[in-house]
Amino acid sequence: LSQIAESDAADVDAAVSAARKAFKGWSKLPANERAKYLYRIARRIQERARELAILETMDGGKPIKESRDEDLPLVVQHFFHHAGWCDKLAYAFAGAQPKPVGVCGQIIPWNFPLMMAAWKLAPALACGNTCVLKPAETTPLTALMLAEILQECGLPDGVVNIVTGGPDAGRAITALAGAKNGIDKIAFTGSTEVGKAIAKAVAGTGVKLTLELGGKSPNIVFADAALDQAVEGVVSGIWFNQGHVCCAGSRLFVEESIHDDFVARLGRRMQQLRVGDPMDKNTDVGAINSAQQRDQINRYVQIARTEGAEVLERCSGTIPAKTIVKGNNLALVAGDIAFFGTQKMATGGSGSIAGYYQGVTIAAALGEMHVIVAADGTLQLVALDTTGARAASGQVTATGAFSAGQPLFTYSGNLGVNGAALTGTFQPTVGTAISLAAPGALDGVE
Repeated sequence: LSQIAESDAADVDAAVSAARKAFKGWSKLPANERAKYLYRIARRIQERARELAILETMDGGKPIKESRDEDLPLVVQHFFHHAGWCDKLAYAFAGAQPKPVGVCGQIIPWNFPLMMAAWKLAPALACGNTCVLKPAETTPLTALMLAEILQECGLPDGVVNIVTGGPDAGRAITALAGAKNGIDKIAFTGSTEVGKAIAKAVAGTGVKLTLELGGKSPNIVFADAALDQAVEGVVSGIWFNQGHVCCAGSRLFVEESIHDDFVARLGRRMQQLRVGDPMDKNTDVGAINSAQQRDQINRYVQIARTEGAEVLERCSGTIPAKTIVKGNNLALVAGDIAFFGTQKMATGGSGSIAGYYQGVTIAAALGEMHVIVAADGTLQLVALDTTGARAASGQVTATGAFSAGQPLFTYSGNLGVNGAALTGTFQPTVGTAISLAAPGALDGVE
């Protein structure tokens, strides 16, 4: 989408110096004049809301309906709200004489990039502070567009400074905490690990510090709860914004007497989540923010499997997804070998499986497939029907392994009403119907 500068310590130092210089005038500006700037910023964000929402989704992967209908309205409300506070600060703290802190160093995460920028900037500006803001390295674009909006609104130079970059830029900000003409306040939203490092770095400097870190928030469901409503709460709590929420409901405690019923209800609701293109307004679950985050998720899922957890994953869409379906259905597991399921297959028996796979397509002409699972975990295609009627003459054999983004397997041989030669690739997609036939050697296997 864009190439972004990697700020170093010199860039951060220049930004802090600009903020320090601007602080003298901004902090002395009458409160009602500061309020005018914040109102103007809020109105301009409203005017460019669709542009910002699209950029937020393209940059971070969240569904457009969340960027458009959740994030942007809240960003606007935040600037409007704090514009109203500019001349009322004396009423907020009885008997106190509030005054600006000074230069605020602000480091924000990638899960709500523009909203986090608003959360940090609006109250600081309302109170007469100046800011140096560092957006996350994977989602800096809406912060840079916000800087453009601030310029359009005539905000004085140096009042807000945005520096892009990774951990080194963040460390450069914290290094100036407490320094002469440095930073007077650090505000950080992000991981607990980084928050601890910042707290250690700032300790003893006298610099004010605000940390908003991660957690393991539990949902607790008792037997007398309205279970369907509780399921909706669990779904919104953990899958909103792909689960990229610091207070996401990442644990679920269920009273034992309703455990099986509740898990079944949750499984059915999971199947209704629409996974797909973040720019599609019907999508419920968009893209994971980055390859690094995706790998982290997969690592934790693998740890769960290794520790013996029963993994229930369901997906409805064309975005890559690992899927295991409990019960009488079997499902492809992208990235793993063979088929998985809990249905016992009798000799010659068959069961319907849904072809959840890596977002590839299937040529409609290929028709119905019949496969067996070899002992080594590879797949063998036993029969292929291109006419709508099951062909019994000849066999097509094929082997292959699951590979992300690649055809499931290739096939060749003679099959069909006229015994025509066939070659090609089998590429299943969501909803593809496949029949699984278990030969005698696999009789009773789970």
